[in-house]
Amino acid sequence: MGIFKKPPLKGKSGIKDNMPDDLWTQCSDCGEMIHTLDLRQNIQVCPNCDHHFLIGARDRINLIADPDSFQETNAELFSTNPLGFANYDDKVAMLREKTKLNDAVVTGSLTIEGKPAMIAVMDFKFFAGSMGSVVGEKITRAIEQATKEKRGVIIVSASSGARMQEGMLSLMQMAKTCAALARHADAELPYISLMTHPTTGGVTASFATIGDINLAEPKCMIGFAGPRVVKETTHQDLPPGFQTAEFMLEHGLIDSIVPRRDLREKLAQLLGYMLP
Repeated sequence: MGIFKKPPLKGKSGIKDNMPDDLWTQCSDCGEMIHTLDLRQNIQVCPNCDHHFLIGARDRINLIADPDSFQETNAELFSTNPLGFANYDDKVAMLREKTKLNDAVVTGSLTIEGKPAMIAVMDFKFFAGSMGSVVGEKITRAIEQATKEKRGVIIVSASSGARMQEGMLSLMQMAKTCAALARHADAELPYISLMTHPTTGGVTASFATIGDINLAEPKCMIGFAGPRVVKETTHQDLPPGFQTAEFMLEHGLIDSIVPRRDLREKLAQLLGYMLP
């Protein structure tokens, strides 16, 4: 028997096991370690470099809406498996349990500093924010309600694009949402689009980029195909900052970059200008 005894590993002492494993978050942009409470109090924005972390749909709505003004619509809708795609039902059920969302968008009515609007906020945590038939249907119904009630429309995009598990039914949502927005425009009512990280694929190619005003959060990725795919297809080196919000502002796709802390004020200001 040895005369020396090795000290116990930290994981065996009982102290480490009681420590929460989500107290700190490392910024993917600057590498800073940020306490979870500090990050939450700073609305999921890095206090060191201003990097904007992903934020959930309901947290985004709470940031924007007047107190007690948000009324959710069509919350009961969720995707089935129309094409019989393998394991799709199980994946949807797992995500519904994990995220407490029925699909990748939350819609409803609200006021922002007293200005009436309908809002649709995509949540990247649910199936990477992909647009299936339910996402398109909920956004379309929100737009139609806004047209009927003479409200503005705000859509916050965070999406990997069309949901391949629903095939053509997913791609149909691009035309359906844009048609509803065209009728909304005919009624001379405003549509404000906010693009957040990331906004890609069929969402970029449809409703995300056709706002009367197109806004974006700082440094977010906006594009159709990813940079690697674009480079391999064109066989050209991509310019610096390609597919960032700053690049898109410089080239005219978006009208303004709005930090998260200024978003509510900016939306209220725009609705005040644009509503009848």
